[in-house]
Amino acid sequence: MSDGNSTQARIASQANAFKVAAIQMASGPNVESNLSEARRLIANAAKQGARLVVLPEFFAIMGLTEQDKLKVSEQPGLGPIQAFLSETARQHKIWLVGGSIPLAANTPDKVRNTCLVFNELGEQVARYDKIHLFNLSLGNESYDEAASIEPGNQVVVVDSPFGRIGLAICYDLRFPELFRALENVDIIVLPAAFTETTGKMHWEVLVRARAIENLSYVIASAQGGYHVNGRETYGHSMIVDPWGRVLDSLPRGSGVVIGTVNPSYQTSLRTSLPALKHRIMHNC
Repeated sequence: MSDGNSTQARIASQANAFKVAAIQMASGPNVESNLSEARRLIANAAKQGARLVVLPEFFAIMGLTEQDKLKVSEQPGLGPIQAFLSETARQHKIWLVGGSIPLAANTPDKVRNTCLVFNELGEQVARYDKIHLFNLSLGNESYDEAASIEPGNQVVVVDSPFGRIGLAICYDLRFPELFRALENVDIIVLPAAFTETTGKMHWEVLVRARAIENLSYVIASAQGGYHVNGRETYGHSMIVDPWGRVLDSLPRGSGVVIGTVNPSYQTSLRTSLPALKHRIMHNC
C-alpha cells in the first residue's frame, strides 16, 4: 500500500513539471545572421518540449565596436529584433525571454541593455533594463559598459504560468542584494555574456549560489565562444535547480540546454529548509 501511495505521489509531483531551455550563441555583428541562428535554436528547444526559452545577452548584436549596438538600437515596441521575438514566441507558443537587446536611452549616444519577455501570444509582458554595468581593467583586457549603456534602476518580476520569474542580466549576478529584492521568485533568468577571464573562475559558483540562497531555479543563457570583434566569452550556459544541482550545461558554441522545472520539488525543499522565512534584515 505504501509503495502505491509513493508511486501516486511521484506521478502527481511530475505532473506539474515542465521543460525550460537556455540558448547559447556566439553572436557576431550581423543582426540578420544572429536572428537566423536564434530562430534555429529556439525551434530546436521548442521541438524538445521547452515551454520557457531564454536567449543570451545581446543575442542579436555583438558588434565590432561598442558603438555598433547604437546603430541597431530600437524604440520600445518597434523594430525587427522585437518583431522577431514576438513572432517567434507566438509561432512556437512559448514564453520567450529575449536575452537582451539595445533599446533607445534617454542619454545621447547610449542605449539601454534591455531584457524583454514575450508570452505565448507574442505579447510583451515584461521589460528589465540592466542595472549593474560591467567594468574591468585586467592586463590587456578592459571593458567599460557605462561608456555606451545607460543603467536601469528598477528590479522586475513577472507572474507567469510557470510561477514568478525574476529578471537579471550578466554582471547583475555579482550582486546578491538584487536577487533578494526580487522577492519570492520561483525562477531566475540570467542572459549573459561573461568573459572567458572572469567566467572560468566565477560563473558557475555565482550561478549556483544565486540558486541555492534563493531556493530558485536559475536559467543562465550565455554567449559562448570567439567573436568577430576578438572577444572571447565563457559560455557554460546552464540550468540549476533550487538545491544548486546543475541539470544541464553547454561548455562552448551554439546550442540548447534543456532542464525540467518541478514546482512540487521546489516547494518540498522550501518546506524542508525554510531559509527564506528565516531572513533577518540587518542595519549596519
